[in-house]
Amino acid sequence: MVLSAIVFTNMWKKILWENIEMIFIAILIVAPIRYFLIQPFIVHGSSMEPNFYTQDYLIIDELSYRFRPPTRYEVIVFKAPNHPHQYYIKRILALPMETIIIEDNNLTVFDSSGAQISLEENFLPESSNTSGNLQLTLGENELFVLGDNRLASYDSRNWGPLDEELVIGRVWLRLWPSQRIMAYGL
Repeated sequence: MVLSAIVFTNMWKKILWENIEMIFIAILIVAPIRYFLIQPFIVHGSSMEPNFYTQDYLIIDELSYRFRPPTRYEVIVFKAPNHPHQYYIKRILALPMETIIIEDNNLTVFDSSGAQISLEENFLPESSNTSGNLQLTLGENELFVLGDNRLASYDSRNWGPLDEELVIGRVWLRLWPSQRIMAYGL
């Protein structure tokens, strides 16, 4: 009876130790991925409708921008310029050194040489307008970002250019809701 209790105790110690080892190895693998490569993000608010809705569960790619600059039309997550503990999701419409003009409900972008860029905003409903009255030339590390729901978006029209240092990463994958799973720019 005493021998079986010792065997039973040793068996539980072995099981406990194996579980601790497994948890430790999982943390060693998951933590760097979570903090340096990808990050989950849940959408709150209507500023990106009809493309992203409240409670959409996104995976953010934090690695790409370490090897290349952001590109036009990418959807990014960034620290809010006026509220560093909040995160926003918006779409890049103008890149560093470009000029943005918003007038008569139209957005026009010019490259650094002054040539007009033909914007292809096929992600917007046809009836979308870009309200505001603005003329702005971006600096070397600045982006101009807008929400897809232009009438309900707090974006670069309100707080100005976005410093690239505030960018967390680009939207890489929508995992939820399951009927709207979609990969972006893989």
